[in-house]
Amino acid sequence: MSDDTAQPQSPVIELKALGKSYYRRKHKAFLVKEAVNRLLRRRAEQEKFWALQGINLSIAAGESVALVGRNGAGKSTLLGLVAGTVYPTLGSVSVSGRVGALLELGAGFHPDLTGSENIYLNASLLGLRKSQVDERYDRIVAFSGLEEFIDAPLRTYSSGMQMRLGFSVAAHTDPDILLMDEVFAVGDQQFQHKCLGRMEEFRAQRKTMLFVGHNLETLQGICERGVWIEHGSVRADGPFEEVRRKYDAEIH
Repeated sequence: MSDDTAQPQSPVIELKALGKSYYRRKHKAFLVKEAVNRLLRRRAEQEKFWALQGINLSIAAGESVALVGRNGAGKSTLLGLVAGTVYPTLGSVSVSGRVGALLELGAGFHPDLTGSENIYLNASLLGLRKSQVDERYDRIVAFSGLEEFIDAPLRTYSSGMQMRLGFSVAAHTDPDILLMDEVFAVGDQQFQHKCLGRMEEFRAQRKTMLFVGHNLETLQGICERGVWIEHGSVRADGPFEEVRRKYDAEIH
C-alpha cells in the first residue's frame, strides 16, 4: 500500500549548535616593546568574544530567508560560515548544493586584473569551468552594464562598479544556493531594479536564497522568512512580516 503522506523536505542548509568566537586584545599597545610582549602572551590572556553562539537553523530548498539585526549582531559571520569562508568554533554547518555568494565588496577580485579577467577569476572560485564562463561571459558583462570599462584594471572601478561586476558573476553561476550580504546597498537605482528582477527569477526557479541587509522594505519584497540575530543568537524566526514587526518594535 502506497503512503501518500508528504515527507518533510530535507534542509539544504543546516546549522547545529553553531558558535564562532574570536580573540581580541583588551588594550591597544602603543610601544613596540609592549606590542612584542603582548604577542608573546598566551591566547588565554586575551579577551574571548563570541560573534555567534548556540545557533540552530534549518533552511529548506527553495526558501528565501533574510537575516536581520543591528550592526555587529553576527549576521555576516553567519553568512560566512554558510559560504565556507569562515570556520566554526563549535557545532556544525551542512550545505548541500552549488553556492553562489557575494559576501564582501571585491572578494575574489584582483585590483591589477581587468574586469574581464576578474570575471574568469571570480567565476572559477565559485566553481565554474572556463568553458562555462565562456558561454555566459556576454550575459555577465551585459547585465553588469560595464561594457565600456570591462578591459580596464579593476583598481580604476568605483565601489559601485565592483559590486555590479561581482553580483553579475554570482547571479550567472546558476547556483542552487545564493548568499548575498548588503548587495542592494551599493549601485544606482537602475541596477538595483535589475538585481531585484534577477532575484524574482531565482524565486520562480525555487532557488534557495539567504540575504543580509538593513533595507527591510526591499527584503520584504524578496524574502518569505526572516531570522532576527541579536548579540550572536537567534531572537526570532518565522514569516518575514512577523519577524520584522518584532524587530521594529525593539529598535524603535
